Amino acid sequence: MTVQMNTAGGVAGNTNIVSNEPAEELVRIGEMAKKYGVTLRTLRFYEDKGLLKPERDGATRLYTHRDRVRLKLILLGRKVGFSLREVKQMMDLYDPTGTNTKQLRLALEKSEKQLVRLQKQRALIDDAINELSGAMNSVRQMVAERAAATSAAAN
Repeated sequence: MTVQMNTAGGVAGNTNIVSNEPAEELVRIGEMAKKYGVTLRTLRFYEDKGLLKPERDGATRLYTHRDRVRLKLILLGRKVGFSLREVKQMMDLYDPTGTNTKQLRLALEKSEKQLVRLQKQRALIDDAINELSGAMNSVRQMVAERAAATSAAAN
């Protein structure tokens, strides 16, 4: 069930990312989890860490447009290998009335470092793939030689 509320201005969230979701739409935790492919536990964990701040209606968590944008950023950050601490650092620098130059510089700096780490990981993985492929080719050759020897001995 989606809850609709009117808000003055609609909060864009702690990012410069613009979404075409209505700002006044509040989403319950189950809908949020389903929509973004995360567990309820994950959403509660992100709330405990201060990454998300859903509104409350009694015990019911209601997620705003801002929360949805922040969750998208959290998931993107995790996908590319940022820690939750790094994601939070970058998001917390957002100032809806400022230029966000500091936030953008930090995001760029962290992204450049992460890209170097990922490229190193890729090189290590490429090496491992090449080693494994070579070892598999050697084993295939030994199997073929032994099968031929067994076949020749049987004749």
